[in-house]
Amino acid sequence: MNEHTGDGAQVGTGTGAVADTAGNGGDGVAAIPELVIISGMSGAGRSTAAKCLEDLGWFVVDNLPPALIPTMVDLGARSQGNVAKIAVVVDVRGRRFFDNLRESLADLDAKNVTRRIVFLEASDDALVRRFESVRRPHPLQGDGRIVDGIAAERDLLRELRGDADLVIDTSALNVHELRAKLDAQFAGEEEPELRATVMSFGYKYGLPVDADLVVDCRFLPNPHWVPGLRPYTGLNEEVAQYVFNQPGAKEFLDRYAELLQLIAAGYRREGKRYVTVAVGCTGGKHRSVAMSEKLAARLAAEGVETVVVHRDMGRE
Repeated sequence: MNEHTGDGAQVGTGTGAVADTAGNGGDGVAAIPELVIISGMSGAGRSTAAKCLEDLGWFVVDNLPPALIPTMVDLGARSQGNVAKIAVVVDVRGRRFFDNLRESLADLDAKNVTRRIVFLEASDDALVRRFESVRRPHPLQGDGRIVDGIAAERDLLRELRGDADLVIDTSALNVHELRAKLDAQFAGEEEPELRATVMSFGYKYGLPVDADLVVDCRFLPNPHWVPGLRPYTGLNEEVAQYVFNQPGAKEFLDRYAELLQLIAAGYRREGKRYVTVAVGCTGGKHRSVAMSEKLAARLAAEGVETVVVHRDMGRE
């Protein structure tokens, strides 16, 4: 299916060891492969994500029954380093086996396998358009409509989405944009302790569905109502100066940056490697853009690898 896709991710380069039981003397030690589980909504870009990781050197297995994931990791550990990174696509095509996923994840955790879950999300409207464009039914719609299949899939995947290390909303992204985001996240040679995406957005275009944290800048005066600033964006120095000269702007930046330091420390303790911070204003053009840039700079100065995305800038 020609999937259009969506928003950012990097996977850790965790290490570990298991006893070599492949008949190589019994006293060897094999490195446990790094594992990424790719899942999410049908039509949201799973195949694109899998192909991108394959191009980056990952060993990719599509539609592997969840019960066989630990076996695949064991085989990779016995490959003498030839299979160091494994990506597994798990989706509703294997729904007979989907109930086994929770047990498999527990098995992996017991073996100290470094694993990450990447969940690809998209709006109902975007998914319907994609299925209609290729004239294919949704795998769960049965005799019903596409929207019925989407609703059933969301319900089935709800718990997995909540457990995901990274949720990417692909509603507004095409294939090339998704690949660029995945390249940026997965191509690094060294894993950062925490990676953050700071995203500006406009409330009138809706909340970002993949945001972990959302903060509102609409308490600040809107540069849109200043004729000399209206054509520009928050990337313009004059707009940024106007925003941060307003009462409370600098104090807000300072205190929210401090709060993010506290949250980041907790994320690290819990093993969460990715966070998306959404900063909103009315149109996503002035205040949220300027605040996102400053906030990202603060996070970077604290050692958090940070990417800035301006979701709605240019939509007006």
